[in-house]
Amino acid sequence: MRSEDIDEGPAKPRTRGAGLLACRRGAAIVEFAFIAAPLFAILIAICQVGVVFLAQQELESAVEKSARMLLTGAVQKGGLNQEQFTTKVCGGLTALFTCTQLIVDLQTASAFASVDTSAPVLTYDSSGNVTNSWKFQTGGVGSVLVLRVIYQFPVVGGPLGFNLANLPNGRRLLMATAVFQVEPYS
Repeated sequence: MRSEDIDEGPAKPRTRGAGLLACRRGAAIVEFAFIAAPLFAILIAICQVGVVFLAQQELESAVEKSARMLLTGAVQKGGLNQEQFTTKVCGGLTALFTCTQLIVDLQTASAFASVDTSAPVLTYDSSGNVTNSWKFQTGGVGSVLVLRVIYQFPVVGGPLGFNLANLPNGRRLLMATAVFQVEPYS
């Protein structure tokens, strides 16, 4: 007997919903749609954190090089003012920074124990410009110097509430500090 010869009776009508439930085409797309938003949020967050860490490291390296110029007396002998020194610091930075927004604070301290390396509280005018006053004291041989270079780094808020900003203007405060005693120079 062949299968065509067997009478199974009247065909059962198939409902539309049963057909949709049995269909597996497009399941991967639907599953990906569920995880796409968190996946992209994590990828954006990873990229943003990476850029901030890169910028912080570049700022640290530029401050280290600039502190060396003060440590050896090159700035003092050259008679550089704050603007000229800021230009030198900016020379060690890449395209992630805008030189006009770089803040340099150089102070002398009476001893290493009295050094304040905390982040400053920035104050702003109505236009959003920083109004703090910054010192530029190059000191002399044997002086203890505190060099703080500050930058307001622009960050973007990510999905799902991820935000690296720690300033009221939506930027992230990056700061690199060097504390050292000026070497004898001629």
